[in-house]
Amino acid sequence: MFCFFPLHFFQVYFQDSIILSSKKNQRAEGSVSAINNMPIKWVLHWRPNAGTTVNSQIVNEVSQCVESINGIKQGRWKATLSFYKPMLREQANTMEFPRDFLGISLQEQPNKYYFVIRGQRMILEAESSIQTIMEKLQSYKTRVALNFEGFQYQLGDFQLRVGKVVPIHSESLRGIVMEMEYLPISSWEKSHQIMGEFFDIWQEALGKRSLPGHFVHIEPSFSEFGLSDQYTSQHTAVQYASIMAQMIATVQPAQAVRN
Repeated sequence: MFCFFPLHFFQVYFQDSIILSSKKNQRAEGSVSAINNMPIKWVLHWRPNAGTTVNSQIVNEVSQCVESINGIKQGRWKATLSFYKPMLREQANTMEFPRDFLGISLQEQPNKYYFVIRGQRMILEAESSIQTIMEKLQSYKTRVALNFEGFQYQLGDFQLRVGKVVPIHSESLRGIVMEMEYLPISSWEKSHQIMGEFFDIWQEALGKRSLPGHFVHIEPSFSEFGLSDQYTSQHTAVQYASIMAQMIATVQPAQAVRN
């Protein structure tokens, strides 16, 4: 039995039944989002220099750099991102469904699952059981699934997480990510100065290792997704969707050159 989720299903059904917040109700339910405020976080991705690729040695060097500035290793961390596509029987129905959208699970919210539909600037938060429902309904198929995994470090009021991007059931390295979190602040605007200053210090420390690339921070337009200034896990999900778009855009030209 096949049962599809058209776009209005995400906009209406999830919002009323499963979803805690979305682009529309985020504006109307400020009291709910305030409960879920979290420490501010930047999600960074590694941009290789022209003609170079990512490798495990770079991951090791980055981790060693964190430890060299007195980062205390606290354990492992992991996030998972899946690209979905609808399982359509008739191409005539194509426009009714989100063609490509992301599903994201975060270690900080093990009971939640986040959907990002970038074309409609929509972020949806569901119970993690939605993954089982989608699998049983055979409505969407996982096209690609990636793990973001590595180690977490504490540096005073900052937490850094350095990880590699690898396909599930594979060790093929596709990228490097870094989460930079500042615990005392949950306001995106108020955090800009201190996050920017710490990022500059980090880039300077990492630059001494002469690695073939650097970390990049590209700030998404959270307001387009209906998200407020107060940081939540939905902001994190939108950042992961944004860096994946950037990583894909970076990889494709490099592949074209090699071909």
